[in-house]
Amino acid sequence: MDFQNIPITSLIPQRPPFVMVDRVLSCTDGYAVTELVVSEDNIFLDDMKLSPAGMMENMAQSCAARMGCVNCLHNESIKMGFIGDIRDCVILRQPRCHETLQTHVEIIEEVFNLTLASVTTKVGDETIATARMKIALTDMEAVEE
Repeated sequence: MDFQNIPITSLIPQRPPFVMVDRVLSCTDGYAVTELVVSEDNIFLDDMKLSPAGMMENMAQSCAARMGCVNCLHNESIKMGFIGDIRDCVILRQPRCHETLQTHVEIIEEVFNLTLASVTTKVGDETIATARMKIALTDMEAVEE
């Protein structure tokens, strides 16, 4: 399935101005890649750089986008999820305005409604941040506008 042309708000529960993913580049059950161009109107922009909080939100929303894609692949509704834990977060540098982030989500383990993911954010070939995120998936459907 080609997710690049699906509006991101069809895959995640967040709404502008809090959307930190522009599109999904690729997705399987165990792996996804998202893209975000850091824009001048980003609410997490600080001194023309994406703040660490914005970087972590991009990582979390990339995990949510992967789950939204998986739900679509299995003809299921989009469910709400919550960050349960962030570990080993390393931010090597903050991306500048107009840089394009590619965030890679690799699923390490899924048990019942808990997912453990390894997340890596890159600008080009340069890794700028890594983390492990634990996400708890609920039975609540994400509200569509």
